[in-house]
Amino acid sequence: MKFRKYLIPVLAFGLLITLGACTQKKDSASDSGSETAGSTQSHETDDTDAPAVYFTSDISAGGLVRIYEKLGWEPAGKTAVKISTGEPPASNYLRPDLIKDLVQKVNGTIVECNTAYGGSRSASAMHRQVAEDHGFTAIADFDLMDEEGETEWPLTGGRRLDRIIVGSHADNYTDWIILSHFKGHAMAGFGGAIKNVGIGISSASGKVYVHSAGTRTSGSIMHNSQEEWLEALAEMVKGFSDHVGGEHIIYINVMNRLSVDCDCDGNPAEPDIHDIGILASYDPVALDQACVDLVYQAEGNASLVNRIENRKGIHTLEYGEEIGLGSRAYRLVSADD
Repeated sequence: MKFRKYLIPVLAFGLLITLGACTQKKDSASDSGSETAGSTQSHETDDTDAPAVYFTSDISAGGLVRIYEKLGWEPAGKTAVKISTGEPPASNYLRPDLIKDLVQKVNGTIVECNTAYGGSRSASAMHRQVAEDHGFTAIADFDLMDEEGETEWPLTGGRRLDRIIVGSHADNYTDWIILSHFKGHAMAGFGGAIKNVGIGISSASGKVYVHSAGTRTSGSIMHNSQEEWLEALAEMVKGFSDHVGGEHIIYINVMNRLSVDCDCDGNPAEPDIHDIGILASYDPVALDQACVDLVYQAEGNASLVNRIENRKGIHTLEYGEEIGLGSRAYRLVSADD
């Protein structure tokens, strides 16, 4: 049976969840999700100098292609499409039927790196099997970027990090689509574009380096300062953007299946919020901020707002703006017109 090969790593990952790396269900257990919770001032503006964030309510393969086209971006070379392959057996990863048309339109290679916390994607053979089982290898070439090692890219001006550590195959790509499922996250509060790069493009040791705020490259992913690790997360993305070149990267977030649980959780909580839409931008801070604003405006948001606030998730955006990664102010532009 397919699931037998996942059993031991899934049990190990479950133990990690129990020990505290993924405790979101406990944090949100007191929230029924039936009410609108929290309040935050929207960062949407009419200022024409603010970065554009395009929005469509059409969560479909066609809607995804249409919002991509609104960006007016064309890859100049070999294109990586960074996704999460999703932890078995039942995570909310973006389905191949949704992303296939976009990936094939840009002749993209779907890319990922192995995890640093156990589970079914911590070793290349298992991870490749997950990618096949989840349907990604049927729609495009699939590359585990750290399967043959890792490489270090420079980072200047970091408070927490002095470099970023990525899968060695990252050097093979000139252009990047960061295609993220927006949702809650056990350690970052929410997972969107910044998390998909900061952890997702890091090799396994690079993940530990970010999680530990630059203090180690092996061992536990836990860190005793929430603010420091969130700052390291933003710094990693700044290093990535500076190295690749901002004009070679676009960011797209899909706001469906808005669970408090990340796609690294194989048995996520059911969402309390209805699906919202797809958003895209050249600016990862503006994009993630727009998604957070939409969550705060949504009905039934109590559990997800609690997740964001409990983990101080907004600090990632605050610090990302401080270091020049992007702008929290944005213009929301409809792609449905």
